[in-house]
Parts: sequence; structure tokens; C-alpha cells
Amino acid sequence: MFEQADTVEAARAIQQRAPGIAPIAAVVLGSGLAGVAASMADTVAIDYDDLPGFPVPVVDGHPGRLVLGTLGGLPTACLVGRVHAYEGDGLAAMRTPIRAARLLGCELIHLTCAAGAVDPDLAPGRLMAVRDHLNLMGGDPLVGRNEPEVGPRFPEMTRAYDPDLLALQRDVAAESGVDLAEGVYAGMLGPSFETTAEVRMLRVLGADAVGMSLVPECILARHCGLRVSATAVITNAAGAATRFADGHARTLAASDTAAGALAGLVAGCLSRLAADRDAC
Repeated sequence: MFEQADTVEAARAIQQRAPGIAPIAAVVLGSGLAGVAASMADTVAIDYDDLPGFPVPVVDGHPGRLVLGTLGGLPTACLVGRVHAYEGDGLAAMRTPIRAARLLGCELIHLTCAAGAVDPDLAPGRLMAVRDHLNLMGGDPLVGRNEPEVGPRFPEMTRAYDPDLLALQRDVAAESGVDLAEGVYAGMLGPSFETTAEVRMLRVLGADAVGMSLVPECILARHCGLRVSATAVITNAAGAATRFADGHARTLAASDTAAGALAGLVAGCLSRLAADRDAC
């Protein structure tokens, strides 16, 4: 079933609610990271349930709100919260929001999420720039008939996370004193946390962190021509008893602690991009 009609209707509804705002960047905020949107200026907020085709999250820490304005001086569409595949809408749950951002004029998207550390050297509260991912979610959001007006049948994924945007994260983190790791993110379907054996498997496969999002959104974004960068907030040690003891509450608390550093990193990257555009 073709979904482009929902995308067009959503983009039109956004333009009607926020006339004159033409976002260049999109940002997706994961669990407990909604506070990053507070750094934006000149904002217009729209609830997902007021936009055609936008899925409404039901998981705590995901308000389900689109905030348009400027971040780091760059016109930005901030997706505050996401729907996960495990909520029942499948791996393509975020298809309309991401494609609508592209239709509005966005050229790049920065994905954020909470993640468990597979690499024992990654401590809770640290940020990890995503260099690549492992899709272990059991499917792909592009399964089904392709919409050629959106993107190719077989999108290329060897440079899924834009190397220049990764280098930009690295430079901004170094300049601002943010302790930024880099690594490979493994996407698992969830909602159950991973077993101890699965964590060992993930380490053998080359993963540094694991979570239940990000991967489908990266695929959807690359398919429609968006450049992608991503940052994971390490909230706990994957497979450790403490990961399960307080469950999602622990994730939200750790995300809230790291939200300030993440907001500074994202705003710094967008500010540099805005300066580069002004110089052209």
C-alpha cells in the first residue's frame, strides 16, 4: 500500500500550522531526551495526533510532538519522541514523519536514542556517535512495494551514517569538552531486554551499544535522500542486572542527565552547518 499521500498531507498540514518555516535539518529525540527541544528558538509545536499519518507514541519519555524553529541558528524540525516497532506498527512506523521532513526541505537528519552499553568501556551517561549499525530487528522498513518518487528500490547503505557529519560531531565534541565515544549500534526489536548470551553475541558481532530504535529510521532516511548522523546516550550496561531492576525508569533518568550535553552537541553541529551555508 502506497503511503505517499499521507506524507503529502502531513507536510501540507505542517506548512499551514507553521507558515514561513522551511527546515533544513531534522532531529529525532529518543527516550527521555525531549528537553533538547527546549534549546530551540522561535518555535511552533504541533502534536503528532494533529498530523495525518504521524504515529502517536505510548511509551513514557516520548511526548509525540513536532517542534519547528531554529536550533544552532539552523531552521530545524524536531521530532520529539518516536514510535518503536515493538509498539505494534512495525518497522516502518516512523515512515511518514521522516518522509514529511524530507518533503518540507530537510537535507539531513540527526537521530538520537538511549542505548545499553555492550562495550564495557562505555559508562552510563556517556554519548556515543554512531559510526554504523547492525540490523538485528528481523526485517526492513522498506519491505513491500517501492515508491520510486520517494527513493530507489535498493538504497545503498555502506555509508549509512554520513562520514562528514560524523567528523563534525567529533570536532564539536572536542571543542566543547564533551566526552564522545564512537561505535556500532545494534538494533534489536524488543521490547524485552537482551539476555546475557545475546550481549556476548553482540560483542562478537562488533556492536558497542544496543537499543530498540534508530536502525529503521536510518534506513528510511537514506532511502529518501537524507544525510544521516546519530548519537546514542549510554544509559546502562546491556545485560546487567541493573538494566532490568528499574527498567525504563533508569533509562529515562540517565537520558535526562545527559540531555544537556547532547543538546549542546547537536546545537553545536547545526551551528557549524549554518555558518558553512552562510559562507557559501
